[in-house]
Amino acid sequence: RYVNGHAKKHYEDAQIPMTNHKKTEKQEKVQHTVCMDCSSYSTYCYRCDDFVVNDTKLGLVQKVREHLQNLENSAFTSDRHRKRKLLENSSLNSKLLKVNGSTTALCATGLRNLGNTCFMNAILQSLSNIQQFCCYFKELPAVELRNGKTAGRRTYHTRSQGDNNVSLVEEFRKTLCALWQGSQTAFSPESLFYVVWKIMPNFRGYQQQDAHEFMRYLLDHLHLELQGGFNGVSRSVILQENSGLSASNKCCINGASTVVTAIFGGILQNEVNCLICGTESRKFDPFLDLSLDIPSQFRNKRTKNQENGPICTLRDCLRSFTDLEELDETELYMCHKCKKKQKSTKKFWIQKLPKVLCLHLKRFHWTAYLRNKVDTYVEFPLRGLDMKCYLLEPENSGPESCLYDLAAVVVHHGSGVGSGHYTAYATHEGRWFHFNDSTVTLTDEETVVKAKAYILFYVDRQAKPGSDKL
Repeated sequence: RYVNGHAKKHYEDAQIPMTNHKKTEKQEKVQHTVCMDCSSYSTYCYRCDDFVVNDTKLGLVQKVREHLQNLENSAFTSDRHRKRKLLENSSLNSKLLKVNGSTTALCATGLRNLGNTCFMNAILQSLSNIQQFCCYFKELPAVELRNGKTAGRRTYHTRSQGDNNVSLVEEFRKTLCALWQGSQTAFSPESLFYVVWKIMPNFRGYQQQDAHEFMRYLLDHLHLELQGGFNGVSRSVILQENSGLSASNKCCINGASTVVTAIFGGILQNEVNCLICGTESRKFDPFLDLSLDIPSQFRNKRTKNQENGPICTLRDCLRSFTDLEELDETELYMCHKCKKKQKSTKKFWIQKLPKVLCLHLKRFHWTAYLRNKVDTYVEFPLRGLDMKCYLLEPENSGPESCLYDLAAVVVHHGSGVGSGHYTAYATHEGRWFHFNDSTVTLTDEETVVKAKAYILFYVDRQAKPGSDKL
């Protein structure tokens, strides 16, 4: 069954007798529903929740594989001629652009949609344009996961290979290396996606997922894997040698610091005050991103041009996050002095700002039965986001140490978290690009600022002599 607009095709609902995965005497004659991936031609069994390793005695899996290969080859030939004509006639999709009177290569590479994987593609493209973060992974030495008898042979993905045979860091590195080299119109990240399936069960299958949730899982698992060894060398040593990040810039989350915490890690101070006795409790919490509510008074304002009241700004969302808040009856504070739960107030301060400030706008919220989307337009700056007023000790910061410039934006198009489509805008060498799965187009700042942002990536501005102050 071919799915229009995606590189992934499925051969679903094929009734194939049980193969050697998880086979027992009673299961040998059971009919199983499988799904086959045309990128790697691996076969997945829904009944067993596992990948098919071996074939049947009649070779049914291989026959299906060959049939799909023939269908894909014939479809690819016709699609190639059609796409070639479209690319020749489209100036935006052209690989050559005129910049300052000279012709330069576009170099940007899209990511193929493997079946509702736009949530992953938008995050990967955004992270690939965080220069310091991306360069660290691209400079890591390659790891050959398969050797000996399997070297050079196409190996079908299977969970029976064991977790020791997959590396999220390695597949992430390969994907980042494939982007911005300009050697192909689109890269297929199926190897990375199958590693994600293997170590993140929540993302198995081809249903739409939440991009923010995926980003957090991805960063957390990269952080955990980077804490281990790399070819016998501690990755903390590689971090110090390759990333150029000092120890003072690192924020430890769940153990030793890695490039993930060094780039995205910040620290919040959470202050809770008992309204009965005045006892104050302080707690420091590390973070990789900040999730901001869109204030309720702006939730009916859907577009920038509506005139029913002021426009919601990113500063409004930040102020709502850091303002003093009285906790309601369901969040009573256990006061150690009063020895019981009491009414209290809560306030957040930022004790340490990260090098890359990731801001997640909470557009999805639960009602009685459904998870609805807040479609409010939120105005955000491209340059000069000043975070000084949210700092715990602003007097200790430099004149430009709290200023951030936008590097990437993830946008959700549609009405629900389980549906719709994700794209990303990102800046690379002074130009803005729109990443829509396989399609990458040059865009402008006016288009970017009109986007209904879901996730914003801001990079701190390095203090440079003679730099303009905004």
